[in-house]
Amino acid sequence: MNELVLVTGGTGYVAGWCVTALLQRGYDVRTTVRSLKKEQTVRDAVGTVVDPGDRLSFAVADLTSDEGWDEAVAGVDYVLHVASPLGGQEDLITPARDGALRVLRAAAKADVKRVVMTSAANAASPSSYQEEGITDETLWTDPDDPTLIPYRRSKTVAEKAAWAFVEGAGKPGLLTTILPGAVFGPILSTGNLGSVQIIARMVGGKMPGTPRIGLEIVDVRDLADIHIRAMTSPEAAGQRFLATGEFLWMRDMAVELQNGLGADGAQVKTRQLPDFVVRLSALFDKPLRSIVVSLGRRNQHSTAKAERVLGWKARPAAETVVACGRSLLDWKVI
Repeated sequence: MNELVLVTGGTGYVAGWCVTALLQRGYDVRTTVRSLKKEQTVRDAVGTVVDPGDRLSFAVADLTSDEGWDEAVAGVDYVLHVASPLGGQEDLITPARDGALRVLRAAAKADVKRVVMTSAANAASPSSYQEEGITDETLWTDPDDPTLIPYRRSKTVAEKAAWAFVEGAGKPGLLTTILPGAVFGPILSTGNLGSVQIIARMVGGKMPGTPRIGLEIVDVRDLADIHIRAMTSPEAAGQRFLATGEFLWMRDMAVELQNGLGADGAQVKTRQLPDFVVRLSALFDKPLRSIVVSLGRRNQHSTAKAERVLGWKARPAAETVVACGRSLLDWKVI
């Protein structure tokens, strides 16, 4: 009998690839959705890569409610808690923290072997990205720093709450956390584009140039892979793992898209925007405000622990960026 893995938030970009990778490796998968009306959407997305057959099942559960979680984890061997609250919500902290605790309480009660939770690299970063250096999992972002954007604070608070819960429950080995950087790569559907919208804007010519911002790029397929490695590795119990990938400035991303997509990348702008232009634009463009703090970013992260303990290695960032652009074109998102 195959082991059963619960993946939270099955309609999400990362969750979809986790479901796909698990099915490819022979696991049975159950995934949570907020409504069973989404079942066919998930099946269709996963089905572009692997036939889910009868090895994929669904449970209705929401991060904002206690209902459904005990049923969702019933008979489950492992949990990949990938779901996170939507970025447009004013209060991201409450659903992120309380959602993680709901999943962990149910998992602990059901005696699952391990919960692998998706956090974020910016939960293990200096408050300012202007500091030179390479940091690792031993660093914790200060959640009380008033300069933190809501998403970053929510990820840090949620992960801290998760670790406090398993410690208090006397089950520190129940939890492993994965801290990814900027997640790009191919899409499975047009339903939930997540972070790849940045690439869509670049390829579609909707960005007049590139801000002086650097991203540590991880391919969504590699991110799914590290979740599964962390799920089964005995050494991963009770550990945090950075999964950040290679660092690229956005201008370098633009150049790679132009070169890799050929004629299809003709609209990509490689001109670097002066910092003052980005800051001025941010006064009128709300999404830009959250990235101003990262202008001229210097800090990077080390993935040495993931490489040493899990044997994990991210593919080259240029390959990921171009694969993402090509996928968006193939799906006619642009």
